[in-house]
Amino acid sequence: MTTVAAVGTYLPPWGGARGRVLGPDEDALTLAVAAARAALAGAGPELDVRRVFFVTRELPLLVGGNGAALLAGIGLPDDVSVVEQVGGGPAVFDALAGAEAGTLVVGVDAAETGPVGAAAVLVAVGVGDGVGVELVGRVVRSLPVHSRETGGGVRDYSDARLERERGVGVAIERLDLPDKPVVVAGLPAKQARALCAGVPPTLPTTGASAALFALAALVEVGAGGLVLAVEQGSATALRVDGVPTVHRDEPALLAPEKLTRTPGPDIAISLAAYERAFDAKLRWDAGKCDACGTLALPPRRRCINCGSEDGWSLTPLPRTGEVYTIVTVHVPVPGLPTPYSLAIVQLDDVEVRALVKVTGAPAGTVQIGDRGRLVLRRVAVRSGIPDYGYALYPDTADAAAGVTEGAVR
Repeated sequence: MTTVAAVGTYLPPWGGARGRVLGPDEDALTLAVAAARAALAGAGPELDVRRVFFVTRELPLLVGGNGAALLAGIGLPDDVSVVEQVGGGPAVFDALAGAEAGTLVVGVDAAETGPVGAAAVLVAVGVGDGVGVELVGRVVRSLPVHSRETGGGVRDYSDARLERERGVGVAIERLDLPDKPVVVAGLPAKQARALCAGVPPTLPTTGASAALFALAALVEVGAGGLVLAVEQGSATALRVDGVPTVHRDEPALLAPEKLTRTPGPDIAISLAAYERAFDAKLRWDAGKCDACGTLALPPRRRCINCGSEDGWSLTPLPRTGEVYTIVTVHVPVPGLPTPYSLAIVQLDDVEVRALVKVTGAPAGTVQIGDRGRLVLRRVAVRSGIPDYGYALYPDTADAAAGVTEGAVR
């Protein structure tokens, strides 16, 4: 039996009646990092994550994988094993059911058409540190109503009746469940209600993350029970013996901004600069002078305080701060949707100011003196390669949703 220590969820602030949508600086990886950090919010210094499963239908297709950026954004060591898989809810439950202690399972939905979201589960290291999860059964069948072309395009052959009668219906029949589930992931709300005991909570997504949102929804049910995840012709069922601890990062809903995208050549990537800045940039670390201890972001060869060139070491920076000054850019720039706001942020407890974009709030709405937290975002796509960095997520957005950092709701 697997023991779940905590569930973390993340929803982008942008969206409408049909669900949340991606922000202009978000993708599957940034959503995965946000959900993973939410799941780890209550973990102590003894935390020992040994493996990460990253499951999504929208996996960024980088040769060599996305493991380095994923680990850096979460804040995990670079020797942690990462498994990336294209899949939906059943694949997430399969990974969770066989997970060893110290595993982080992340499910992400990041389709441009929405609904999008991400959720993560941390498997407990110690016995009695969470709620037990046990595999009830799985059925793996082929009904490929959704497929992806070599170039990344999606083909959709959806047939609601076929999926219901020959897909999900047959899979559930073959599972021969001992009782009705309390939550079902992967189906529209009406179909899920027909299968469940009682009225199940409505989930914000239907793909990979929906399976873990279903675990989080047990808080609303008020008890454990059978939880089912389905996708096309496959299904996996788990029995959860209690209500897990849930950390939610779910901002208040905002209407998507009207942005202008200017055609033209993007700024090309410099792989030398990319490699040189990677650790400091994605782990949010400053260079600390080995001679006098002065911090510099980005790290500098020559210390700006004592002039030493003897070396420096990376040290983590605070992820909260206050806007020192800010400007909103309306000038069209190829590759950057406009308008957008740039802020110089005075970080808490250190003499470091950082120049970052503002995220999660309409351009021009953040003011000098506003506080916020630094979150990983996709700052650009250069020569086809995602370039990640940090942006300021203002506390005003969190306040509107009633969220505090690491909150459990």
